[in-house]
Amino acid sequence: MNKETCRIISLPKIVDPRGNLTFIEGDAHAPFEIRRTYWIYDVPGGEKRGGHAYRTNHELIIAVSGSFDVVIDDGAARRTHSLNRSYYGLYVPPGHWRELVNFSTNALCLVLASGEYDEADYIRNYESFHTLRAGT
Repeated sequence: MNKETCRIISLPKIVDPRGNLTFIEGDAHAPFEIRRTYWIYDVPGGEKRGGHAYRTNHELIIAVSGSFDVVIDDGAARRTHSLNRSYYGLYVPPGHWRELVNFSTNALCLVLASGEYDEADYIRNYESFHTLRAGT
């Protein structure tokens, strides 16, 4: 399992009185090649998303609108990252359990991923994740 750590990445922010603009270009802003994007929205109050880890997939998670928390578990400790600015992204390398919680009304979560969807890359059982993580 990958031992890299999660970290907040600042994205470019162009300030303009008509409205600000943030962008992401290929490998320039994400520490991986972007192969897939998806977004999560209309999350009912009290619901959570995620609840899994990846074997090889890297992600950059961005709160495009609203706010939510990302709870990261590296097998040894849990840490919560609050995302509420569209010019910050949370980099999550493989081998980290993640849960997205506390979505605000109308929150929009954008995820940039290093790989195409592959069910075999998911670790969906926490006990299996913890066993794999402890073995590294």
